[in-house]
Amino acid sequence: METLITNLKNQIIEALNLEDMTANDIDNQAPLFGEGLGLDSIDALELIVLLEREYGIKLTNPAEGKEIFKSIETIADYVSKNRKK
Repeated sequence: METLITNLKNQIIEALNLEDMTANDIDNQAPLFGEGLGLDSIDALELIVLLEREYGIKLTNPAEGKEIFKSIETIADYVSKNRKK
């Protein structure tokens, strides 16, 4: 799971052009939206594309996405259970 978490952090940094950040800068349990990493709705779309491209996961329910994208930890847990690639 640690490898998946590190990979996700690096993929998110690259996909969202967070050039000033490293994987170590992102807390596994910190909120990704709002007061945590400060992502917005456009970033959420990028995360959906990333999950589909890298892991073969299609998110169709917006409410589901809100729960999945709470933190790096929740994304990693979802990916480990639902990945197709």
